[in-house]
Amino acid sequence: MKKLFSLLTILSVVTTFTFAQEKSTAPTPIGQVIELQEEASGAIMTFEATEVNYGVIDQGSDPLRKFHFTNTGTEPLVIKNAKGSCGCTVPKYPKEPILPGESSVIEVRYDTKRIGKFTKRVTLTTNEGSEKRVLTIKGEVNKPPVEPAGVPASTPSIFTPQGN
Repeated sequence: MKKLFSLLTILSVVTTFTFAQEKSTAPTPIGQVIELQEEASGAIMTFEATEVNYGVIDQGSDPLRKFHFTNTGTEPLVIKNAKGSCGCTVPKYPKEPILPGESSVIEVRYDTKRIGKFTKRVTLTTNEGSEKRVLTIKGEVNKPPVEPAGVPASTPSIFTPQGN
């Protein structure tokens, strides 16, 4: 009976170690970062930049700026909604699905008639996941330079001959 019990114990230990996950016991060198690779699935929106700086512009300047992106995921990307942080920021986004590997553009118009510094956001709702994407535009709008007044109307002066 003791031999049978010992045999079953050894068999269960061997089975446990056989099916256990293998863990690395080697120490990680200092400064090395361990990256866990997860296979990405679903739609993934990858932007060239998520912030556009208009810089310092004159009042009434070109209001349009573009955000270029690519679907680097494995499923079609659908932008469900794009909303500006106020009425002065108007986004235009593609309504059709963007297939994996394809690129597209989100256009944002800012009302450049408003003078002063600005920072506005566009919030995107997509099928990427539960988190929303946020794009930012910023800059400063100055009054246009004042043009000099025209030449005054002709008036008599001491240098203009007068008929006698």
